[in-house]
Order: sequence, then structure tokens, then C-alpha cells
Amino acid sequence: MAILYHHPLCPHSRFVRLVMSEYGLEADLVEERIWERREPFLTLNPAGSTPVLVEASMPSVPGADVIAEYLDETRGLALGDRRLLPDSPRDRVETRRLTDWFNRKFFEEVSSHLVTEKIYKRFMPTNLGGGAPEMAAIRAGRANIRYHLKYVGYLIRQRRWLAGDRLTYADLAAAAHFSVVDYLGDVPWEEDETARNWYARVKSRPSFRPLLGETVPGTAPAPHYADLDF
Repeated sequence: MAILYHHPLCPHSRFVRLVMSEYGLEADLVEERIWERREPFLTLNPAGSTPVLVEASMPSVPGADVIAEYLDETRGLALGDRRLLPDSPRDRVETRRLTDWFNRKFFEEVSSHLVTEKIYKRFMPTNLGGGAPEMAAIRAGRANIRYHLKYVGYLIRQRRWLAGDRLTYADLAAAAHFSVVDYLGDVPWEEDETARNWYARVKSRPSFRPLLGETVPGTAPAPHYADLDF
């Protein structure tokens, strides 16, 4: 069986877990605390980041975007309408654009700030940046999420799903990032009902259930986190 090195609140790891579940793929999950800089893990991914997928007779596949492309190349054609990267070049460009938007822009402006400051730094040694959270970074993440939420609402008012008429990598990447911020209770869902309804649709999919059942020691999720009708 494949092995996925991940962290429960790493949004990129969550994205890959959602993709694999949608494709009916299983993997043994190995929690990786990237700040520990374990040498065996760095051998798999010198960048030292999660996720990393390891399958038999293949070199390690590091990074959410690389894993998503790898899974499409190796499984996509056989999945028909369940394929998460569309067939047409136009739709593939839009899916990749939005997947990149959330895996990079949203991460840099929102989820990285909030998860690092409110979760990771509690476990990190002080010489590696651990300690008290920086409130300026938390405030920045909370402020930045508002226009991302509005953007999701704007897209869904034009389309059924973020990149078009079907579920794609874009929806799963966006939902993965929103989910870690939602765990912390920092998504102002009341500001855009359309975006909230889109997230409720993704959150209700069977692939999401394992994520909603997980908790991080010492940090309980927001009361509505696992509620499908929030």
C-alpha cells in the first residue's frame, strides 16, 4: 500500500487526501512534523515539506501539486467523469489556475499564517521559531481571508463548481485550505452565503468525513467544524 507523509492540519496534505479519497485510493498515513527535520524524511523530500507520497517501484512524489498531476497521469484516464482534471485544455488551465491560487496565494496569505501561529509554534522548539503566536500574523490571515471568501462566492455565482460545471482539483484545494482555517474558527462564513453553501457541498462529500473526525491534541475544533448543516 502507498504511504502518505502528512500533517493533520497541513492544507496541502488535506488536499491530497481528498483527491485520493475521491479516486478511491488508500494510503497508510504517517504524521510528519516538518520542523523536526528528520533525515529519513528529508531523503524523501529535500524541501522538507508535506505531503509526500511513496508508492512501490516509484521514487517519492513530493508536494501537493506534483502528487495531483502524478495521480491524474497514472489514474485519470480510467476515471471518466470522476476525473478531477478536465479533458479540455481550456478547463484544465482554469482548474490549474485556481488550484495554484489556493495552494500558493491563499496559503501564503491566510492558512500558513493561522496554522503556523496557532498550531505549529506550540510544538516547535524556540530555536526553530516556536513560542508565542505573533498576533500581527494572525490578524493578517483573518483580514486576508475575506477577499478570498468573496472570490469563491463570485465564482460560484457564475458556475456550479469553482472551475466550471464539475468538481475538480480546484474545489478540493480550496476546501482543504478553508477547512484548516475553519477548524480554528477563523472563517467569517456569515459574510458570503454563496461561498458557505459551496463549502457545505464539498464538506458533505464522503471524502471529507475522515478530516472532520480528526482533532489536534490541545486544540479543539470550532463548535460547527464537523456540522454539515452549519
